[in-house]
Amino acid sequence: MKKVLIFGVFDGVHEGHRALFKQAKKHGEYLVVAVAQDHIVERLKSRLPQNDLPARIDALKKEKLIDEVVLGDAEMGSYDVLIRHTPHAVVLGYDQQELQRDIESRFKGLHRKFQIIIADPHEPGKLHSRLLNKK
Repeated sequence: MKKVLIFGVFDGVHEGHRALFKQAKKHGEYLVVAVAQDHIVERLKSRLPQNDLPARIDALKKEKLIDEVVLGDAEMGSYDVLIRHTPHAVVLGYDQQELQRDIESRFKGLHRKFQIIIADPHEPGKLHSRLLNKK
């Protein structure tokens, strides 16, 4: 069974996220979504998410395409969740270039067994959590 892993904050699941889930499922049968912990979000974005971690997890568990929702790493850059779940592919959103560079750097020379796939954007000027949460 091919496993796919997605990382994200998912502060209010919207159609852009659903498009990401759909694209990810094309690369495997089992979709794992790692949800960033609140303190990690605050460090990355200099603010807490509008929805706390339990609410974000609950919302994701209601999504039909997701097979498993897991807690993101407690320490930024540790990638314990990636190591623990051993996916065949990691699908990143079109706006996660920094995460892509960090993963590639962290696993360079370690003969990583997963592919990194960048998802196509789905209405990025309209469906992005940063824009939707301003409303």
